[in-house]
Formats: sequence, C-alpha cells, structure tokens
Amino acid sequence: MPLVGGAVLALAVVAVVAYLAIGPGRDSAETMGGAVAGSPAASGRGPAPQVGAPLTTGASSLPNGAAGPTGAQTQAPAGVPCSYASAGRGEGDTRLIATPAPKSTLTGRLAATMQTNLGPIGIQLYADRAPCTVNSFVHLSRDDFYSDTPCHRLTTDGLYVLQCGDPSGTGTGTPGYQFGEENLPTTLPPYPRGTLAMANAGPGTNGSQFFVVYKDSDIPPDYTVFGTVTSGMDLLDRIAAAGTTTGGPDGPPKLAVQITEIRVA
Repeated sequence: MPLVGGAVLALAVVAVVAYLAIGPGRDSAETMGGAVAGSPAASGRGPAPQVGAPLTTGASSLPNGAAGPTGAQTQAPAGVPCSYASAGRGEGDTRLIATPAPKSTLTGRLAATMQTNLGPIGIQLYADRAPCTVNSFVHLSRDDFYSDTPCHRLTTDGLYVLQCGDPSGTGTGTPGYQFGEENLPTTLPPYPRGTLAMANAGPGTNGSQFFVVYKDSDIPPDYTVFGTVTSGMDLLDRIAAAGTTTGGPDGPPKLAVQITEIRVA
C-alpha cells in the first residue's frame, strides 16, 4: 500500500492490496503500502499512508490507544549504524533539513506528544525495535520539520489511517533523504488500532510521512512500525467519524488536522 497521495481506495480486496503502497501520493511520494505515505504515488497527491499500497508518500496511511504490533523485539545496541540516502523533496513546501546522524544512540521506548489544533496525541516511540526510523523521526521533530504541517490524508474503507508528515500537504513531500524498513509486522492484524507506522512509495523510500491507524487494518506488512498511540485515540475517532472533504473513502480529512509541534521527552 504505497501510502502515496490521494488515490481512492477500491472496495475490492484486490484493489486495496494494489493501492496499499503507503508512500507519497501515487506518483512516487511516500505511500502506505502503495499510495499513502512518503513518496508521490500515481496521482502525486492524495492522502493514504504509504503502507504497501495505500500508505504512500507524495504519491506515496491501539488497542484503546495502547500497544502496537509485536515485531521482532531485539534490543538495539548503542550506536546502531543508519543509512540515509539523498532524495527529492517533492512539491510545494520543500523545507530544508539536515540529514540525521548516521548512527542512532537512542534506546528503549521514548515518550512524545504530537500537539495538534484539535488537541494532543500521546505516542511512544520504539527506539529498541526501529532505531534508525526513530532516529529520523526525533531529528525531524526536534528541528521543527513537523511544526505547522497538515495531516493530509484520511482513509475510511479497507484501511483506516490518518496520514501526516508532509509540510506541503500534497502527499509528495519528503525531508530530502530516504531510508529502509525496520520492524515489519509479523502478527495479525498487521496494523492494529493505535499503530504508528511510516508511509512510503516502495522499499527503501521512507522519509517524513507517517500514518496512525485508528481501526485494525489488514495492510500488507510493508510499512515500518515505529511506535504506538498512548493517548488521544478519541480525537482520532472524531476525525475519522467526520470523514473526508470529498465524501469518498480516501481524501483530506473533513475535520482539518494541523500538527503544531511534536515534542520528544
């Protein structure tokens, strides 16, 4: 589901699987499994996380706000090497940001708060399971990359995610670098309610776009799980209940969501 920008999710399972490239838009941005998260997907816009097909970036989407999927739970040793390759910045608001340190020294679980115009969402980051992903997310958060950015995509049929992390709001935005997957799901459902995962436009295209799952979603296990929601699921439920601006199953949330800042403890 390359959670890449705004393709409309088909009701058919086959269509959902094909679409699940969470990355930017469907052109190539970050998508969640095909068209939701980080890279621009087919259309280069659109909201779904780049998880497999619908969670893509650019073209590229827990239980009661608690734990996330159990992936491989190996403790990350101090100083885990990370590789961040250069990537295009997408369209619209292309914020300049330095590349993260090539080594993650973060360990254990980190507490963070995603402050929005609708209220705070508490999250826990899995530095022990996805050290390089968390290293990037913390870097972007502390350098205000996510400040004053919209959550540009909501999906309400087949996969149930709110996708954020693109300053341009087009679904094609990236931080100017990309990196590979970590901690891919090995349990069912792959992405339970409350999961925090990266959107992408295909393998190795993770950037800044991510998605939050507000209802158990059977998305292909192609999107890095790097955290879980610890509070604020009621806020996500309210956003989901309002639907999209188009009235369809995939589009900008009708109840506009703006991240004002992400604070990491």
